[in-house]
Amino acid sequence: MGELIPIFGMLTGLIIPLSVFFWQYQEGRERRETILEISRTIDDPDKLDELLKMLDEKKEEPTDYRRGGLITLFVGLGIYALGFYAFGNFFKAAGALVGFIGFGITAAGYLYPPSSNEINQAVEDFEER
Repeated sequence: MGELIPIFGMLTGLIIPLSVFFWQYQEGRERRETILEISRTIDDPDKLDELLKMLDEKKEEPTDYRRGGLITLFVGLGIYALGFYAFGNFFKAAGALVGFIGFGITAAGYLYPPSSNEINQAVEDFEER
C-alpha cells in the first residue's frame, strides 16, 4: 500500500487539470448550444451580432496591475512573516520572492496606465504645464 501513495500523488497532478478542463467544457456546452439554436431562428445578422455581444463574457476594462501587484506584495510579506516567526529560511526566501514580484507588478501598473482615461488625464496634465 505504501508504494501506491506516490503513484496516486503523481496521478493527482494529471487528474485535477483534466477534470477542470472537462468541467469547463461541459459548462460552456450549454451556452454554445443556446447560441447555435438562437442563430438558427434569427434571420437578421445585425440582431445576431448584437446578441453575441451581449453573451460575450470578455471584460471591457483592462487589468489594473496596481491592484494585483499590491495584493501580491502583501501576500509575499505575509509568507515572509510566517517564515520569520515560525517556519524558517525557506518561507522567508519564498515570501521575499513573491513580495518582489508584487513590487514589480505594482511598478508596471504605474509605468503602463491601464485605461485610456488615465492616459488622457496624463496627457492633459502634461499639456497644462
